[in-house]
Amino acid sequence: MPTTDYSARHLTVLEGLEAVRKRPGMYIGSTDSRGLMHCLWEVIDNSVDEAVAGHGTDISVVLHDDGSVSVADSGRGVPVDKEPRTGLSGVELVFTKLHAGGKFGAGSYAASGGLHGVGASVVNALSERLDVEVDREGKTWAMSFHRGEPGVFADSAAPSPESDFTPFVSESVLASVGTTKKGVTGTRVRFWPDPQIFGKKSSFASEELTERARQTAFLVPGLSIHLEDGTGEETLSTTFSAAGGLGDFLGFLAPDQAVVGPWHFSGEGEFEETVPVLDDTGKLLSQDVLRNVHVDVVLQWGTGYDTVSKSFVNIIQTPKGGTHQQGFDAGLVKTLRSEIDKNARKLKVGKDKVEKDDMIAGMTAIIAVRVPEPQFEGQTKEVLGTPGIKSIVQAVISEGLSAKFSSTKREDKAFSAVLQEKIVAEMKTRVSARALKETQRRKNALEASTLPTKLVDCRSKETEGSELFIVEGDSALGTAKLARDSEHQALLPIRGKILNTQKASVQDMLDNAECAAIIQVIGAGSGRTFDVSQARYGKVIIMSDADVDGAHIRTLLLTLFFRYMRPLVEEGRVYAAVPPLHRVVINARGKAPSEIVYTYSEEELATLLAQLEAAGKTYREPIQRYKGLGEMDADQLAETTMNRSDRMLRRVRVSDAEAASTVFELLMGNEVAPRREFIVSGPGLARERIDA
Repeated sequence: MPTTDYSARHLTVLEGLEAVRKRPGMYIGSTDSRGLMHCLWEVIDNSVDEAVAGHGTDISVVLHDDGSVSVADSGRGVPVDKEPRTGLSGVELVFTKLHAGGKFGAGSYAASGGLHGVGASVVNALSERLDVEVDREGKTWAMSFHRGEPGVFADSAAPSPESDFTPFVSESVLASVGTTKKGVTGTRVRFWPDPQIFGKKSSFASEELTERARQTAFLVPGLSIHLEDGTGEETLSTTFSAAGGLGDFLGFLAPDQAVVGPWHFSGEGEFEETVPVLDDTGKLLSQDVLRNVHVDVVLQWGTGYDTVSKSFVNIIQTPKGGTHQQGFDAGLVKTLRSEIDKNARKLKVGKDKVEKDDMIAGMTAIIAVRVPEPQFEGQTKEVLGTPGIKSIVQAVISEGLSAKFSSTKREDKAFSAVLQEKIVAEMKTRVSARALKETQRRKNALEASTLPTKLVDCRSKETEGSELFIVEGDSALGTAKLARDSEHQALLPIRGKILNTQKASVQDMLDNAECAAIIQVIGAGSGRTFDVSQARYGKVIIMSDADVDGAHIRTLLLTLFFRYMRPLVEEGRVYAAVPPLHRVVINARGKAPSEIVYTYSEEELATLLAQLEAAGKTYREPIQRYKGLGEMDADQLAETTMNRSDRMLRRVRVSDAEAASTVFELLMGNEVAPRREFIVSGPGLARERIDA
């Protein structure tokens, strides 16, 4: 915007905001959708700070179809009286002056998300239009801004940034536009992002807004956040409110069932820091200030291996951590390592040491601290930088865990034992998997001849297009050797039914010759160290007999893949071959050759025979029934099961990991009664679910 559009008065007022418009990334991180959402967070966080301070319990956020967004709260309202030193109203001061607001002193906010005093003014500077209304002192006050400059829009109908704008020249006016009932206060802000700053593809992310609103409702018990999205064909409304606090939040975040916890640790501490403080004359003087920090930590360990950790400072999420996360990590590692060292002989730790990754496997944790004037690394507030917080958080987590480990309560003793066993088991898995992984890279493995001798490898060294057939028994291997495409198809025989990895420990799985051979041949590791990009084959095909035993073997193999090589399944690279059950030779008339038809179930065979009878055709008896793959000739196996142009494969997918995990636990887990009930619940039901 040319400077001639401004009066001399506003050249001074907008000097700081022009710097924001010139370097917006310094304040909001970027000028894409991420930066646009950050502007919205700045406005919402101001309303949340009011609620945290005990003023107001409702916040409303509306995404309008014209690209604007409005945020309303029931807090105290932005001050409307004039600030003595600048002569500006509180509203104009907050929305036009950088580093001006109520977050610097100790009187207005004990712990707030906003602290730099630039949030509202930055949003104003980067908006084509911003309207603010304040309910305070029995009146409704209003002021509008155009790219940071206060003035009046001549709206003919609905408010629009395209309306004619007249800036204030001699003095800004905070207009009284209505009255309110006694005791009613609040602030309403609506802004239109400036297309000169934000790209055409930038837009408010409704899903991100929903997630942030849900998260804030968990962190501020008693606060209700109402969202309304009017950008689509239908207006969508959602309200979030939670009374359970961090405990409910932990339950929402946890990806699996808890085996240890949940544990809730809280505490306080103090640290001293030197900060510049405004004196009565408006000058900054360095002063030693004693800060009080309140820490809340909730955590649990679940049945799985995924780690979920979120950290917050005064309700603001710090996705990249900071000193509070460092303190949590230090306290967790030091305390758990010390406790495991005490019980090293009992836990059979050996010479290896537990690491942080072993401890956080399966952990869900929330770290929340409240502190006046935290130091963030930049206005985006992704990293907490206040040094004194680290030791306080570390002390809280160390004392809390130590109390659990030394507790005489039966529940705490059980949890402590389970946690230590889980961590040590994870350590052993890591050590074993690392040693195994070092020998599994395809090129090195082939050069060193370390692959299992029973592997019949293919000639191609390219992953794309290559296939590994896991075949049942040596008899099937002999036939498959003759039936395969030796350029692209490799064969690995397994002997009978492999280990049930759903019940067995990780160490037992690694010690099992058949499981170890499969992992070694695929060459991508196992468990947490599995790297799907290192898999030696494009497809892994389970080729078992078409009977109950074959289905059982297939289930055992799928259990191994699901538990220890899940990314291979998730990418759709695991298949089950579909060999036929019957071979029907249909007699031909005259000298024409006989027709051969393969069927894959008793029902399909019965249907075929009925059709032949109706057509007056005869077939050779007895009908060949394949009891196993070894009974098939090589040309028959190639035609029906291995030839890429004629075969039928069943791809194994995991559309719902939780449901799949439940099915595997039902079929292969330790609980016998539910499995017995499942098997006898209906004829063929178990087989149908296994084949599905």
